[in-house]
Amino acid sequence: MNANSLIILDFETTGLSPDNGDRAIEIGAVKLENGVVTDRFQELMYPGRPVSHFIADYTGITNVMLSKAAPCHEVMDRFSGFIQGQNLVAHNASFDKRFLDSELKRISSGYDGQFACSLLLSRRLYQTAPNHKLGTLINYKGIASNGSFHRALYDSEMTAKLWVAMLDDIQQQAGIDEVPFSLIQKLTKTTKANVGKLLANYR
Repeated sequence: MNANSLIILDFETTGLSPDNGDRAIEIGAVKLENGVVTDRFQELMYPGRPVSHFIADYTGITNVMLSKAAPCHEVMDRFSGFIQGQNLVAHNASFDKRFLDSELKRISSGYDGQFACSLLLSRRLYQTAPNHKLGTLINYKGIASNGSFHRALYDSEMTAKLWVAMLDDIQQQAGIDEVPFSLIQKLTKTTKANVGKLLANYR
C-alpha cells in the first residue's frame, strides 16, 4: 500500500488514557486517495457517563450533545467497517491508536492496516518549525484553515492537508513519484540528523 491512499483519523476523548478508564466521545476520519478526500466519517458517541467541564470547554462537546449520541459500541462497529483494508494515520498516533485499539477490543473487532504518525513525520521533515502541534504546522506550511481545532473531523481534514504537503516534500527531496507507506514508517524511526541522507539515497 502506498502513502497516498489511507484513512486519517482523530478521536476526542474523556481523558488521556483508556488504561485509566477514559473513553472516546467523538471519532472523525477522512479517506484520502491520491491526495483527494473521497469519504468522511464523523460521529459523536456516548461514553456512559458525563464528561468534565475541562473536556467540554476543550472540545466544545457538551453532555447535552453526548446524551443524544449513539453508544460507543454502535459507533465503533460502524467505524470498524470504514477502516478495513486501509492503512491509518493520526497526528500523535500513539494517543489515537490506544483509543482505537481499546474501543475495538470492547466489541471484539480490529483492523488490518498499519499505523503511521504525522506528528513524528513532521518532526523529521520540519525541524525548524516552532513546534509540531497540528495548528502550528498548518500555519508553518501556509495551509488555509477556517474551522475549530479539537473537533475530530476538522482535525482529520487538516491532518490530511498536512499529510499531502509532507508527501509532496518527500517526493521532491527523494526524487520519487510515489511515496510507499514503508518509507513513511522508516522516516518516523530515523534520527533527525539522518533524514536528509535517507531521502537523498532512497532510490
